[in-house]
Amino acid sequence: MYTISKEKVRIHMKKHGVTTQKKLAEQLGISKNQLSMMLSPNFNPIKTNALKLCEALNVNFEDIIESEQFEPFVGSEILGEHTQDEKFNVDDYQGHDFVDIRGITAHKDYSVVELFAGAGGLALGLEMAGFHSKGLVELDKYACQTLRTNRPKWNVIEKDIIQVVEQGIRNYVDISIGELDLLSGGYPCQAFSYAGKKMGLSDARGTMFYYYAQALKQLLPKMFLAENVRGLVNHENGRTLSLMLKVFSDIGYTVKWHVLRALDYDVAQKRERIALVGIRNDLVDNYDLSYSFPKPYGYELVLRDVLKDVPKSDGAKYPEYKKKVLALVPQGGYWRDLPDDIAQEYMGKSYYSGGGRTGMARRISWDEPSLTLTCSPAQKQTERCHPDETRPFTVREYARIQSFPDTWQFDCSTPNAYKQIGNAVPVNMAKAVGSSIVNILNQIK
Repeated sequence: MYTISKEKVRIHMKKHGVTTQKKLAEQLGISKNQLSMMLSPNFNPIKTNALKLCEALNVNFEDIIESEQFEPFVGSEILGEHTQDEKFNVDDYQGHDFVDIRGITAHKDYSVVELFAGAGGLALGLEMAGFHSKGLVELDKYACQTLRTNRPKWNVIEKDIIQVVEQGIRNYVDISIGELDLLSGGYPCQAFSYAGKKMGLSDARGTMFYYYAQALKQLLPKMFLAENVRGLVNHENGRTLSLMLKVFSDIGYTVKWHVLRALDYDVAQKRERIALVGIRNDLVDNYDLSYSFPKPYGYELVLRDVLKDVPKSDGAKYPEYKKKVLALVPQGGYWRDLPDDIAQEYMGKSYYSGGGRTGMARRISWDEPSLTLTCSPAQKQTERCHPDETRPFTVREYARIQSFPDTWQFDCSTPNAYKQIGNAVPVNMAKAVGSSIVNILNQIK
């Protein structure tokens, strides 16, 4: 794959007194959008017949040319090479603008492709905001069962994202390059090598972010949404987030990020997620676009607000010993509310370790939001005991706390249902972010 260096083009534009891409496009007799596509990392300037010649001779392009030698495209070169010492300042990309989204409606059905779809929390929220799914990539077969059970017409792609990207994601979704409205997904945050120290895509090889970025390059949607755990902000002292911002910028997007609280968007849970939202640069320039995150609603829900008349469902149970201990904990309490001898016996070595450990022997109050739900409701370090009854929350209570509607079925075992719900993006939070993205898409003619 060969690419035109956007930075080198800018240097030559400056030499010839061409100040904007719009003026350059006019000189070429093409539209600004066509020029942006030409300068994108997905545009290959080598003619098809030349590539066929290479295939016929089983050689690389460099092996048969005599003049200028091209270097293969490894990572993004649009903004030049950035070493770790020259990393993007993540604070420069933090979003500080907010928009009231409660009156925003989509002017049409906007298209979305989602990666790492899980049980559909993000997809469902985006659907509520006005998006029509063109495809959802998910490897876990039980999560795929859940998606198909609830939305039989959705194009659920039950494959490894690595395979999908290597074969080309457009072989799985019916959409032309550049036409998709939104690419969404929450890739796992893994360690990065930084081996090349160029802060480019090659440093992310072997991670799920790498494949998210490759899918973004293959589709070049108008916007993208990437969500992740709050810890991404400080992961590797900020280098990981810096690399991601660099790669997204290199691909051709204006990016903003912010840590959002689910509590601010009709979710009775103290869950925080980082959202990274990008707009393709040609659209930013053509329509003078600037993304704003969803404005907090101004109130917070508590368990009492969301756990009324919950349908009966299966749920995990505490062992008899744990049940006796938790029976001694009042609403809103945790291990410090236990008699000292019982607390010591129950906690073991953890009793003497530092930190508050407020998740241990924790009973939630009706008058507070839940702590962040985990994939297992009965683990000692992250207990979430029902306010009145000495038991974990049931599957349907878990779903309510994540703002899933009662009609959304989890087609799997009870332990797997907890896992699917615990890993999901809260539906109402996803809807709020989706509406803020719709606010931008509505401005594009």
